[in-house]
Formats: sequence, C-alpha cells, structure tokens
Amino acid sequence: MKRVQQSGPDENLADPTFSTDLIAWQKRHGRHSLPWQNTRDAYRVWLSEIMLQQTQVSAVIPYYQRFLERFPDCASLAAAPSEEVMSLWSGLGYYSRARNLHQCAKDVMARHGGKFPSDPGLLAELPGIGRSTAAAIAAFSYGARAAIMDGNVKRVFARVFAVDGFPGDKAVENAMWLRAEALLPEHDLEAYTQGLMDLGATVCTRSKPNCAACPFAARCLARQQGRTGELPVKKAKKAVPEKSTAMLVLVHRNQVLLEQRPSHGIWGGLLSLPELDVPDETFIARLQQAAGGYGESDGYSALTPFSHGFTHFKLHIAPYRVDLTRRHQQAGEANMVWFDVEKLADAPLPAPVKKLLLAIFTSGGLF
Repeated sequence: MKRVQQSGPDENLADPTFSTDLIAWQKRHGRHSLPWQNTRDAYRVWLSEIMLQQTQVSAVIPYYQRFLERFPDCASLAAAPSEEVMSLWSGLGYYSRARNLHQCAKDVMARHGGKFPSDPGLLAELPGIGRSTAAAIAAFSYGARAAIMDGNVKRVFARVFAVDGFPGDKAVENAMWLRAEALLPEHDLEAYTQGLMDLGATVCTRSKPNCAACPFAARCLARQQGRTGELPVKKAKKAVPEKSTAMLVLVHRNQVLLEQRPSHGIWGGLLSLPELDVPDETFIARLQQAAGGYGESDGYSALTPFSHGFTHFKLHIAPYRVDLTRRHQQAGEANMVWFDVEKLADAPLPAPVKKLLLAIFTSGGLF
C-alpha cells in the first residue's frame, strides 16, 4: 500500500494574493477548451492526467480522443484485452503508463465499484497515480483541496520565489510541497490548479518565458534578480549511456515475424522485432542460424541503421531483412507471431519499429 504521507502547510509560506492573482489570470487568459476540460467525470480527468505525464498537450489530444471512442468508461477499459490497450497507446511512449492505466481501471472496478475515489490518498494507492496526479484528479473531479507538483509547478515556484537547488532533489522538492500546500486557496480549486498548469505550459516556459504576460511579473524574484534563465536549477548532466542491438525483419510472403516483449522494461508488452546482440565477427553466422530456425532463405540485406533516444539511454539499431523462401510450420516460441503487413499500422508496436516496418513495406509495394 502506497499511502501518501501528507505534511501540513507551513503558515509562513502562506500568501493569499498568489492564489487570487493566479485564479483571476486563469479565468481570463488560461486554457478552457481542451478535450478533458469542463467535465467532472473522474474517468476522463484521470485518463488525461496519465497521458499528460511527460507528454505535451498537442501529442496527447488525438490519443485521448481515440481512447475515449474505444473505451468511453472505466468498465470498457478494464474489460479490454491488453493487446488492444497497448495498440492504442503505441507511439505515445513511456509504455509503463499504458500497463498501469489498464491495471488501474481493473482495480477501480474491483476495489471501488467502478468509481474513482475522491480522497487523494486513496487515488494515490492506485497503479500509475502518484501524489500530484492524485491531487489533480481529486481537484478537477471533486473540487478537493489538494496540491499538485508537476514540472510546470516546480518551474513557476522556482522562478517566482527564487528557489535554489535542483527541484528533483528530495530536500528541494519537499520544500516546494510545503509551499504548494500553504498557497492553496479555500475556493476555486479547479481554476487555481489549472492556472498553475497553464502558466507553466504557456507563459513561464522552459525557454523564452513570456514574462510580460505573467500575472507575477512584478513580484517574480527570478526576474528581479536576472536569473530567469538559470532557474529552476538544472540537473547536473551525465554522459548518456549508449546501447546497440540488431533487429531482424524476417519476411515470408505478406507476413513479418514479430515478438512480444516481456511485460516489464523497455517497450514492455508491445510487439517488436526479434533481436540479436551487437554485430561482431560472429554476427553473420548468428544471423543465419537465427533465420534458419524459422525457415529457408536466399540471404539477407542490411538496412539503414538508426537510433532512438530513451529517458536514460540511447539505443542504436541495426536492422537486417531476411526474406524466407520457405517457412517452418512452427516459429518455435509462444511469444512469436507472423503478422500480416497490411495490419502493421494498427499493431501494438513501438513507434520507431512501426516507422521502420511501414517504410519497408510501403516502399516495397507489399501494401
């Protein structure tokens, strides 16, 4: 059980004018027509909040709309096959969110009768919902008085109040949580919460903030001190680890061999291409041996290598195409499937793998 530890607000950090100014700004200049706004449906609010984690609004909107078309409520999402959920999520990234999303819907059905709880503490016990997301869901759905703390909020606080230190450090983050709780208004929680999000996303942006449009321009300490560009303090850069792999595009007639990845880890639960270790002096022999396990071929062709960046490392991918002249009856592994190429556009594939396959088969004239 991951019950959130709530600390009490620090009265020394209270500032009623902050919320008053922010609420007035949001009502006049904030965003009011996003697809998930103007509703108290906790399911829709929750869906949007999960999708918006580490993802821009413009990227989320089409996925949110497609999800609602297919899964209009918690019951329909909970009952869906995981493959369909992952397929609709494909391309949005951070795939653990999709797995948690599906499990959360099941838990809400089983533990809460299909209704999201109004208590932020209970919400935070559900898969994929942290303290800030729980507060946002509770505030927008039930008008709960709960503080959020996402990247936008951290940036606003760091600049307006000249907060030194990297916001990801525990001590700095804890201090920001105390401030967030102390600044909460008694009323208009939805407008206040949305205002924090809107201000960070549209005005107090990471680069080139529009200070002239900010309701806190006159009191912003970072602006007064000429430190807007250096706050919030950035995390010390480390060398990005790099990894390499070879992917096999095994083709027979109008089908390609796909492999379901483990449920956890990178691209967890998605279909992808079979992989081999980094090409070396033994690679061709290993490639031929691997391909021979699925059928007979006349050879292979090396495709254009490409790279894909993840949060914590960069992956270099060397794809190789093998056209089988004859396919063995059994692929040999339960997690392997021969997939029709004309259905690849709707397959639960990682975005770079789908892009590769569509480029291959579209240009090759197979569909």
